Amino acid sequence: MTMQVQDVFTLFSIDHLLSEEERAIQGVVRNFVDDQIRPYVADWFEEGTLPARELALELGKLGMLGMHLEGYGCAGMSGVAYGLAALEIEAGDSGLRSLMSVQGSLAMYAIHAFGSEEQRLEWLPRMATGEAIGCFGLTEPDFGSNPSGMRTTARRDGDDWVIDGSKIWITNGNVADVSIVWAQTEDGIRGFVAPTSTPGFQANLIHKKMSLRASITSELVFTSMRLPGDAMLPGVRGMKGPLSCLNEARFGIAFGALGAARDCLESATAYAINREQFDRPIAGFQLTQKKLVDMALELGKGMLLALHLGRLKDEHRVTPEQISLGKLNNARESLAIARECRSILGGNGISLEYPIIRHMNNLESVFTYEGTNEMHTLIIGQVLTGISAFR
Repeated sequence: MTMQVQDVFTLFSIDHLLSEEERAIQGVVRNFVDDQIRPYVADWFEEGTLPARELALELGKLGMLGMHLEGYGCAGMSGVAYGLAALEIEAGDSGLRSLMSVQGSLAMYAIHAFGSEEQRLEWLPRMATGEAIGCFGLTEPDFGSNPSGMRTTARRDGDDWVIDGSKIWITNGNVADVSIVWAQTEDGIRGFVAPTSTPGFQANLIHKKMSLRASITSELVFTSMRLPGDAMLPGVRGMKGPLSCLNEARFGIAFGALGAARDCLESATAYAINREQFDRPIAGFQLTQKKLVDMALELGKGMLLALHLGRLKDEHRVTPEQISLGKLNNARESLAIARECRSILGGNGISLEYPIIRHMNNLESVFTYEGTNEMHTLIIGQVLTGISAFR
């Protein structure tokens, strides 16, 4: 028995809320994922590999890297367009969206927002095409949710900076050409543009991951890494710098996680329609239909929230707390959807022949990174009560 699966976003008339240009961008990215990601990504996940450089060049050709930034070879598209691209990329795999997000919303955004004109001209055009790959060094082994306690230091030595320390869970680290490194200085926390060819820079690939396996994840170690005086990002001091970058990335996650959830739901619905038990499709049983309906509701509500945040962002009205709403809700509900979809497939749900277990494992990381579920909960709790629960 073969039937067409009803698209959840069609049920909510989401397309009606998008411009013709936004729909076109979403379609282009969806076709890219169908042609160049879906046929290979299960093997990449199983093998723990990703052809990051090749894919970065392809994303660059589509204008997807730093696509929401203006000038310097960047596409200058809207926040909503960027979000839709992130959704379609993550429908392929969260690891690929992480590559795009770290490149554009963390590394490129840091240079674009806080860098000197020389730094922008040197790096942004090549990063926009994918010829140069960036990473973002903030999280440390002992400082995840509290990055302000970082132990990486940058000290003056004549006209130079000398950086010592380490970072962990750094996407793109082993393939990056440039790293944005955040460090403690006598003048507070500052960011530095560090070419990865600099003596004293070392990237160690992290193995034995059960999530984001189709992604390059690294430990960065800095041993008396000497940078010129003009390597520092001049436009920001303190935690405002890295937190501003994280807000950009979290915004993309609010859309992106829904792509993984949509792919899970479409796969589970198709499976339920075509899988027969007791002489009928399991989609015809009330319990299965309730699962599908509940997931469709959460997916549709999450998309409406993401679109609302995107419109606010494009009007320069969105707040960090509102982005926390989107990241908290959509990462949490997408993970719940993936887990429920896996149950619909029964034993087949653990096979990489279907995308669900891969998305489910990936979303465990998405649920945690760029601010854990707990931290975003407390951020919103502080807004509601006026009381900080974590300081």
